[in-house]
Amino acid sequence: MLLTWIAEVADEPLALEPDDRPVEWETNTWRLSTDDAERRALSVREVVAAFEETADRIRRRIRERGFAGVATFYVWHDEQAGQLRCSTGSVPADRLPFGAAYLPVDDLGPIVEGYLRDEEPGLVPWASLVTVTDRSALDEPEPGFPPFPVWVRGVGAAPVPRPGEQPPVA
Repeated sequence: MLLTWIAEVADEPLALEPDDRPVEWETNTWRLSTDDAERRALSVREVVAAFEETADRIRRRIRERGFAGVATFYVWHDEQAGQLRCSTGSVPADRLPFGAAYLPVDDLGPIVEGYLRDEEPGLVPWASLVTVTDRSALDEPEPGFPPFPVWVRGVGAAPVPRPGEQPPVA
């Protein structure tokens, strides 16, 4: 089911609202998980391929819509919730809406491997999680925590360099 859910992300509603980040976050963020048996049966390679295909399909959708700006599709492992999460935002990879330090990466394999090999997914009970309604407080990373890896892909019409690459010279 996880591979199916990853593929379905590309067909879900997509909001590109540079002036309304909360709408983007609510519309474009997906929380994906699976049971232990499927987790053990999946390979890193097939999950990575599913996300790469989803990023390509989102890129095509965005270009078909005529959106001319920057957009990034990104994936991370939320260890506390025991989930893979993905989202799309009209921001470059270095401006993603996280309230903690993160590191944009080009290799999704280690993120997926961490999720698939997590023996105790979801260390925090759902009842203890708090829904954030005011995302403005999340603009500044919380000090003291090491950055977590986030796989990024530019999916907008404006060129976006991959992590470690220099931006294109105009």
